[in-house]
Amino acid sequence: MPEGDSVFRLAVRLRRSLDGRALTRGDLRVPAHATDALDGQRVMQHVTHGKHLLTRFDGGLTLHTHLRMQGSWTVTVPGRRLPHRLLPEARVILEVAGGPTAYGLNLPVVDLLPTRAEHDVVGHLGPDPLRNDWSAEEAVRRLRRSPGERVAAALLDQRNVAGFGNLWANELCFLRGLHPDTAMADVDVPALVALGTRCLRFSATRPGAHQVTTGNTRRGEQHWVAGRAGRPCLRCGTTVLVRAEVPGDPGRRRTWWCPRCQPSPG
Repeated sequence: MPEGDSVFRLAVRLRRSLDGRALTRGDLRVPAHATDALDGQRVMQHVTHGKHLLTRFDGGLTLHTHLRMQGSWTVTVPGRRLPHRLLPEARVILEVAGGPTAYGLNLPVVDLLPTRAEHDVVGHLGPDPLRNDWSAEEAVRRLRRSPGERVAAALLDQRNVAGFGNLWANELCFLRGLHPDTAMADVDVPALVALGTRCLRFSATRPGAHQVTTGNTRRGEQHWVAGRAGRPCLRCGTTVLVRAEVPGDPGRRRTWWCPRCQPSPG
């Protein structure tokens, strides 16, 4: 699943292609908005909150999309079209005159709402390290609300901090020497938030650094533990372990850790 840094990078790409330009074609190919056309609307800006993308138009409307597991965006250069075989997957088509066209493919969430009502779709989210209104203090407060919660689960809860997905939850636990099952009461929360903020911002903005947590861009060595089950830890050589599912996690996401670098609590 794309995480907050991935969606931030996507917004940058769409911003360069569409912002400040009027749409000659704006199709929403989902049942709820099949009769809503965005033709003629001027794209004002693309903003993100965690994993949510908000495309704002000058008519006071906002297009809210979320990639979840299967969604993606592609942008074609002027004069080029999406391959015909992929057109059935297009849920959103945004085209500007003489310019590029952005296609939202297999998007599971496509909402068109008044810009003034954006809070209805993102108001439940915690602070986002990639936004101008980021508050580390608020993130710490929210993470501390449930002292008995597992650190991995707390990081994945978008109501605490928006933008950390499974990759970052696992990598941050490793970098802080925390077993994923460590209770939040035993975590230096300000230090965890500070590290997570630095990592997410670096990954979102630095060329070539997207989700490279080890500093090594070689295939298979970009991450300390995520996706490395059964392989030696890059720090100590101990075999990295994996659990197929986080207890109580509706996303049924995997958890990786090094048993030596991240000793089990208790």
